[in-house]
Amino acid sequence: MPPSDPPPPLHRATTMEKGAFSHATCVCGWRGPARRARDRARRDATEHEQG
Repeated sequence: MPPSDPPPPLHRATTMEKGAFSHATCVCGWRGPARRARDRARRDATEHEQG
């Protein structure tokens, strides 16, 4: 039986705040740019999770 491919990396993104800025981070190590608009940081996280 041939070895199976490893599972794809898990993506679970959240947003973090620091002062007036928010940014998205993921358990895979990815980090989005700092944003003043929280909704844009959340959108960055969603787009990253969707690949």
